[in-house]
Amino acid sequence: MDIKSVKEKIKTVIDEKNIFENEPMSRHCTFKAGGNASLFVIPENQEQIASLCKVLADVPYMFMGNGSNLLFADEGYDGVVVSLGNKFSNIEVKGNEIIAESGALLSKVAQTAYKNGLGGMEFASGIPGSIGGAVYMNAGAYGGEMKDIVTKTYCVGESGNILEIIDHQFGYRHSLFTDSSLVILKTVLTLAPKDKAKIKEEMDELNKRRREKQPLEYPSAGSTFKRPEGYFAGKLIEDAGLKGFRVGGAMVSKKHSGFVINYDNATATDILNLMEQVKSKVYMQFGVELEPEVKIIGR
Repeated sequence: MDIKSVKEKIKTVIDEKNIFENEPMSRHCTFKAGGNASLFVIPENQEQIASLCKVLADVPYMFMGNGSNLLFADEGYDGVVVSLGNKFSNIEVKGNEIIAESGALLSKVAQTAYKNGLGGMEFASGIPGSIGGAVYMNAGAYGGEMKDIVTKTYCVGESGNILEIIDHQFGYRHSLFTDSSLVILKTVLTLAPKDKAKIKEEMDELNKRRREKQPLEYPSAGSTFKRPEGYFAGKLIEDAGLKGFRVGGAMVSKKHSGFVINYDNATATDILNLMEQVKSKVYMQFGVELEPEVKIIGR
């Protein structure tokens, strides 16, 4: 990619102060590892996003939120990363509905639901991602999933037009957006009135379980592998004797085998090699093929 010419294109849409060259993606992903993006762009409004989709039509590009489910290879990404973070984090409450922009953190949306006496988001209160990423992959935990509460999503199509999506085609860690280039702008969540004390009690209990069972003190991308049908990834990995298994600075968590963690300044290559060895050893012992839940970029 010709960085200079692409940057000039982007400057017709985005202020130069919001365009960064060779940006280390380790700064923007919860794994705290990975290479550089050729260009990193921060749009400020919906119109800029729509214009970017047109300007970048013949250039490799991707949108990201909180980076909690991404790993950029050490080789980097020869394209444009468009960040939808703080500039797109507005949260609005209308009756039993919460309208959240794609960059809004799940934890903040869950807190908003609690403060307004709306139940249904308790499961998401400790998930570190953004609303956009959660809808994209139908994030879930402790028996709840985004499909249970999402009723409508607004997004940008390839030509820059704004679309309203009602049929999200949700599946396990999958949605309509997983297989498309649609860019999520905001989502409508429909919740139900609930006693605030009960909401808080449930959120506190789930977050206590997270602290006790998950390695939150280390950088990671949450659950590393999807749940194979009929099994639990963490149990298979533990039964394969891989708890605490290391490659370079990457390690299978001793606290929860479903998590690969950045234990000691791991590179993305360390993490990827560890994941490959875990997949291989689990398959050899149990004949079950693990599929990454983490999205790998640039390899």
